[in-house]
Amino acid sequence: MGGSMVKGLLQGNIFAAEDITVADVSPQVLSEFEQAGVSVTTDNQQAATSDIVVVVVKPWLVQKVLQEIKPVLDYDRQVIIVIAAGVSSSNLTEWLGKGNKAILPQVFLAIPNIAIAMRTSMTFLVPVNASYEKTRLVTDIFNDVGETIITDEKLLAGGTALASSGIAYAMRYLRAAAEGGVELGFKADAAQKIVMQTMNGAVKLLQTSGLHPEQAIDLVCTPGGVTIKGLNEMEHAGFTSAVIRGLKAGVK
Repeated sequence: MGGSMVKGLLQGNIFAAEDITVADVSPQVLSEFEQAGVSVTTDNQQAATSDIVVVVVKPWLVQKVLQEIKPVLDYDRQVIIVIAAGVSSSNLTEWLGKGNKAILPQVFLAIPNIAIAMRTSMTFLVPVNASYEKTRLVTDIFNDVGETIITDEKLLAGGTALASSGIAYAMRYLRAAAEGGVELGFKADAAQKIVMQTMNGAVKLLQTSGLHPEQAIDLVCTPGGVTIKGLNEMEHAGFTSAVIRGLKAGVK
């Protein structure tokens, strides 16, 4: 996710390559971004002196990384963004606490998806101790690489299932439909291209028309026609129920 975010930012309108510093232990990762003009380092503390610090690691590593960089953080100046599923605002307040100081960091919990690399992410954002100005700043950053929803923390797990995990669910439908296309007689690459363009068309239609999906479906379904027969067969197999059950399983 970290690499995807950097790739998206490099294509965006807010940051130049020289504005970005990437910290990673992998020489291969650092080499890739260094060639793109990004500053690179293996020292997390060195990277953490930036105005905006983004921590993108596996959830079980967040506490370790935050405690590593905490000595160099300036809570009066910096914004901290944490991208990791299952990490709570109370966790961040505890891990970033500095003794008896009343000042707290301005932190954001963020959940984008991997389409951020192509500036088409759906990102969920939870401000923690953040001012309006900083919230606007961080929202603008994520809007530059997709679309952003500021949400309550209690909905973050659902957002993860719907958009972050959800991109995998959409790809599973794409794969299934493409395999069906092969069974219908198309070559695999042609079937995939057909399904991708069809999905793109469905999204564009809903975005531009404002129609509810069922209204758009009604436009396609001729009474007694093949489309409604196909949809009903999918429903007999539990299509809608399977999607909802999968989403709910993703937040357990």
